[in-house]
Amino acid sequence: MISKPSTTECFVYITLPGETSAVTAGKFVLSNDALGRFVYRSKYLEDPRAVEIDPVELKLSKRTYETALLNGVFGALRDAGPDYWGRRVIEKHAGKAQLGELDYLLESADDRAGALGFGLNTEPPSPKRKFNQVIDLEKLQTLADALVKDDLPNDPQAQQVQDLMLLGTSMGGARPKAVVQADGALWVAKFNRADDRWNNTRVEFAMLRLARECGLATAESRIETVGGKDVLLVKRFDRERTNKGYTRARMVSGLTILRSDEAPEARQNWSYIIMVEEMRRIVEEPKKDAKELFRRVCFNALISNIDDHPRNHAIIAKEKNWKLSPAYDLTPSTPVSLERRYLALDCGDQGRYANEKNILSQHTRFLLERAEAEKIVNDMKAQVEAAWYDTTRASGVSEKDAERIRDAFVYPGFSL
Repeated sequence: MISKPSTTECFVYITLPGETSAVTAGKFVLSNDALGRFVYRSKYLEDPRAVEIDPVELKLSKRTYETALLNGVFGALRDAGPDYWGRRVIEKHAGKAQLGELDYLLESADDRAGALGFGLNTEPPSPKRKFNQVIDLEKLQTLADALVKDDLPNDPQAQQVQDLMLLGTSMGGARPKAVVQADGALWVAKFNRADDRWNNTRVEFAMLRLARECGLATAESRIETVGGKDVLLVKRFDRERTNKGYTRARMVSGLTILRSDEAPEARQNWSYIIMVEEMRRIVEEPKKDAKELFRRVCFNALISNIDDHPRNHAIIAKEKNWKLSPAYDLTPSTPVSLERRYLALDCGDQGRYANEKNILSQHTRFLLERAEAEKIVNDMKAQVEAAWYDTTRASGVSEKDAERIRDAFVYPGFSL
């Protein structure tokens, strides 16, 4: 049930490292003028196991934190809320075109990204124990297709609409998806859409594989074919199965690290250069993670991944210390221009230009010597150029789709 419009506050729960059930970390209050306030609970601060919700905005402290960004929702809280797809699921389930920011947090399913949860009660509910299984994928695909086509009843009480929450509201952007349990782990199941230009699930699977061949750390993935349709399963790196249930890693997006917003006017602050400098102050192994982020910038440029927005990057903490998460949401595109293509974030002196000279121009920010940075770029360029076709075909991408995405790889402007 959607909370009443008068609801302006909620409790924030957190699953501590190594635990499988949550405790109450603090209270979040959102005023009508979109000013958010958060304060840690005294009992939580006294707990020797207490960890910060967010190393950027919400460090452990007795102070009351305030923000006006993201409609008054702190970045780390927004990261735990639904993405675009999750919001569509919640809106249809509620029978409303748009809800308040607090409603989205409260109505998100328990499969949310990271270690946080939200509720109206002082103490958190018991963790979810039942999950979708691989055998449910065909039903989930049908529900996702119906939501994409807007082919569902407008009655929130209709069974099909009630079943929507089976899809969940976890991370993964605008793509239709759900969370399933398989082989003792949780996976994000990503579905194709009828209007896709190519078999997205197979292509994304291939890009994760190609990235690993280029030396990147990526989320584990596999393909399931259900009812004649391919489904991409991406293993969740923020969950780990134990005898007591699932532990949860804290997770903060690149958008939060940048202290930025998704509004068009805020995108001037989207920058890999700023992100790596902020990240170096947070993570346990700054040199290792800075180098890995540099590799991802190169890879995104070499496959024309123009959807590399800040929420497609994250840091995670399974224990107390933070580190760069495995890469995820790697997708090629085929812009018309062969001379200039642009990433979503600034990557050098020439802004977002996906070009090797531009990427190399700020190598020192990634704690790399010039020669080492050049070797990374040259080796990866050679690997992508030589392997993209064989890797995509070996991943089950059809000949027709491989030709459709051919122009995404090592476009001429990369080396100008």
